[in-house]
Amino acid sequence: MPRDIAHWIDHWAAVTPDKTAIRFDGHDISYTALADCIAQLAAALTDELDIKAGDRVGYLGYNRPEQLILLFACARIGAIQVPLNWRLAPAEHLYILDNAGVSAVVAEAEFTAHLDTIRRDLGQPRCVVIGQAADTWLSYDVLVDRPTLNRNDKEIDSQSPVLIVYTSGTTGKPKGAVLTQNALSWNALNAVAAQEMSSRDHVLNTLPMFHVGGLNIQTLPALYAGATVTLHSRFDPASTLKEINESRPTLTLMVPAIMKACLDHPDWPDTDISCLRMMSAGSSIIPDALLRGFHDRGVPVVQIYGSTETAPVAVTLPPGDAMRKMGSAGKPVIHCAIRIVDDAGDDVPTGEPGELLVRGPNLMREYWNNPAATADALRDGWYYSGDVGHIDDEGFIYIDERKSDLIISGGENIYPAELENVLADCPDLVESAVVGRSDSKWGQVPVAVVVAKDQDTTSRDSVLSVFQDRLARFKHPHDVIFVNQLPRNAMGKVLRYKLRSMVKDTG
Repeated sequence: MPRDIAHWIDHWAAVTPDKTAIRFDGHDISYTALADCIAQLAAALTDELDIKAGDRVGYLGYNRPEQLILLFACARIGAIQVPLNWRLAPAEHLYILDNAGVSAVVAEAEFTAHLDTIRRDLGQPRCVVIGQAADTWLSYDVLVDRPTLNRNDKEIDSQSPVLIVYTSGTTGKPKGAVLTQNALSWNALNAVAAQEMSSRDHVLNTLPMFHVGGLNIQTLPALYAGATVTLHSRFDPASTLKEINESRPTLTLMVPAIMKACLDHPDWPDTDISCLRMMSAGSSIIPDALLRGFHDRGVPVVQIYGSTETAPVAVTLPPGDAMRKMGSAGKPVIHCAIRIVDDAGDDVPTGEPGELLVRGPNLMREYWNNPAATADALRDGWYYSGDVGHIDDEGFIYIDERKSDLIISGGENIYPAELENVLADCPDLVESAVVGRSDSKWGQVPVAVVVAKDQDTTSRDSVLSVFQDRLARFKHPHDVIFVNQLPRNAMGKVLRYKLRSMVKDTG
């Protein structure tokens, strides 16, 4: 493996210097220009911001080339990027940035006021704005235009961390999955092999790169392979279909909510998607109707299974089997091993359900500053996913349940514990629980089931109001159901399967 992942860009700058690496907002960035931008920012980070190996640098913004330039620049100097979900509330960003101990934050101008509300609580990290300069923020353009002294050509250990991606935790607090440069390199190899990717490909990415899906399933692997990546700042079905019609990408990645938005859009029937040699999809179990929508147009949908902790590519469905094995996640990728085990840790027979375990060089190194969670998730070289699946007699893996308590809404992971922690602060409630309910638009939405001290004076709106400014809007419950008591077993544990059945009947 190369000393750092920025070497990928240097390599292609030497081999295909004028080829477009990134296309964004009507502008093309060649591999040579991208390599120069990375070198300039890497030097600026050390010379101007005093960022050292191991320091964390946050990024808050929509998809744009600067996020990738920052990641590669961090890789060059041994620093660590912390991408932030722009949908989160300031309080959620405060927890992540404080937990990561960031030394600097790079943000789009739209988010400077948002971050200014929490900067003091973070100890005033160095702040850089992309776009129109704001008071007390350093301009990104000015930063990279300054003469630099340090060209950052020292070797970086490939095992050094380069990315901390925060994922909602089962305890209600996000956990930072630490991914090394080596993990991203092996993940790129897995992704390239699984999707038969080459320098001839053109990837369209509309998914947010604060998730490993949008960043690591196609975007970084495409740059590893010397391909071209078109970035959209945010997903819009009309813009996506227009891009497919006009620029003719060969690969793209979608989650179920985005697939449905495209299929339901009035431009879908007239969009020529024949340029796509296949489409990758993931994040949750995908309804057959969505798969057929693309299969019927001759585009195989390759399902990909993984998680933040696996970087994420662990299991993929071979393109040649996409239609024959519709609904399967596929087989382990070339550099991963999979086991499906029972509660005792023994491999289950073919066809029997069990927990999926993943092993490979693409696994996270640890959860940042969380040894207990790390020890629980990583055991004897295996990542214990918590997901339930089975394997058929041909060796194809099927995901039966993605972490049973997990709610996946529009491709975003929502853990009930995080919402339940907020509900615990509601003085009008005796107890509460949150489960997911199927939704035609989002796949799932969270629903709160609550026991009120006084049902005559406690309203749905009063319960929902406790989430204001505490959690991102997409995490807020879509409904509140009042009950006299929560169903529990003999040990007092809430029976979530009964709650799921209960909210299903009220949808």
